[in-house]
Amino acid sequence: MKRGLVFLFLLMLVAGFSTGCRNQEGGRAAEGATIVVFIPGVVAGSSIYEMLVEGALRAVEDYTASNPQNAPSLTIIEGGFNQAEWGNQITTLAASGNFDLIVSSNPSLPEIVSPISASFPNQKFLLLDAEYAGNPNVFTLLYNQREKAFMAGHIAALVSREMSTEGPKRIGLLAGQEFPIMNYEILPGLAEGARLVDPDFTVDFRVLGNWFDAARAGELAAAMIRGGANVIVPNAGGANQGVIQAAFEAGVKVVLFDYNSYAVRPGTVIGNSILRQDRAAYEKFMLYLEGNLPFGTAIIVGTADGFVDFIEDDPLYISSVSQAARARQAELTARMRAGQLRLD
Repeated sequence: MKRGLVFLFLLMLVAGFSTGCRNQEGGRAAEGATIVVFIPGVVAGSSIYEMLVEGALRAVEDYTASNPQNAPSLTIIEGGFNQAEWGNQITTLAASGNFDLIVSSNPSLPEIVSPISASFPNQKFLLLDAEYAGNPNVFTLLYNQREKAFMAGHIAALVSREMSTEGPKRIGLLAGQEFPIMNYEILPGLAEGARLVDPDFTVDFRVLGNWFDAARAGELAAAMIRGGANVIVPNAGGANQGVIQAAFEAGVKVVLFDYNSYAVRPGTVIGNSILRQDRAAYEKFMLYLEGNLPFGTAIIVGTADGFVDFIEDDPLYISSVSQAARARQAELTARMRAGQLRLD
């Protein structure tokens, strides 16, 4: 696929693409609303963006089925991996006047969108996996990434201790890049979950520098393994494949984030914390199309809200992890789902 503001994947759900900006007042969707989903990266191989597209398509399809006379159009654009280009790309979308709503998903977007919103005060934005409060034209939904990492760290430490009671008490975290949520939510949350199993656990944290170099990710994973990490948690987009392959070859284990990925490498992937981005996208799209999305607000959702969770009913998880470890993990997740244990 090509990258940038070329239409890599263009889906027009209805004919008659709007050529003029018809932004709405009070959050009410314009008749036949035109919506663009800007992917800060590429869709294929990135579960968080695959779920965004899935939820958006389903919402538009369902809304159109009930309101054929007011059918919206949906355009999906991939921005590529160069974050320095995202601001110019989103600016071009806003300046075109073609879209009632710009939708995207990435923790870095509030800083990018803030000056664009000031320049185009009628443009509406829906941002998932981000937080930006107080702008009357922006709605954001942020996932509690600390809870996601906490559950991952807990199962990683449980399995690590069963694999070896000797050597360092260490799990690995490989990030595609450093950013505030990675440094201040995911990394600490992973360590907190592991230390709930044993307070002596540490996290070997390494940064790849991009989201696609699987070969380099495999090298970093191998270095973690040599350093004593027998369970690794990669958060590096398409480069995760390099970590999974290195773990498989070394006989160590992997815990994944965001989307059910047990089938990627059965027996090597032994844990999976997830975000319900497909649900969030669907629900917020429907609110917008119905004229009820509360622009100007920023919400945070977690495990008790049903948007952050751990997959424990997959047969591949059940067959790969001991009953004792699964029981301890289930006790933890039950408390979090019930709201008895919350992490700010």
